[in-house]
Amino acid sequence: MKKIVFALLITLAVTMAVSAQDYLVQEVTGRVERDTGGGKWEPIKAGETLKAETIVRTVVGASLTVKSGDQLLAVGPMKNGKLADLAGGGVIQIQGRVSQTDTSAVNRNTGRIGTASARASSAAAEIEVEE
Repeated sequence: MKKIVFALLITLAVTMAVSAQDYLVQEVTGRVERDTGGGKWEPIKAGETLKAETIVRTVVGASLTVKSGDQLLAVGPMKNGKLADLAGGGVIQIQGRVSQTDTSAVNRNTGRIGTASARASSAAAEIEVEE
């Protein structure tokens, strides 16, 4: 019984520490915004501090790099959700550099892409045009 209570207390402490975590915005590329409530969004700028539960969104070509403790975390383009959830997935830190990893799409469409083309010269030869 004591072990169960102790394990619950440890889990609660870790959960509180993670949820209370702050993120310092290191770099913003493109349009990155945070939800201010009521359907309103405001831009995020480098140097700001964001909470883990902050709802952020990025558009095509946009990215957000944040620092939490000694880790750099990245949020890629076309993302929308809580910062803690978005920054936690698919990021590897190697000697201070952040690399995005996503192997789920590799070779997904290989061999299934059809290509169609037509030359204007061959199309014009098939149609008789009267002037």
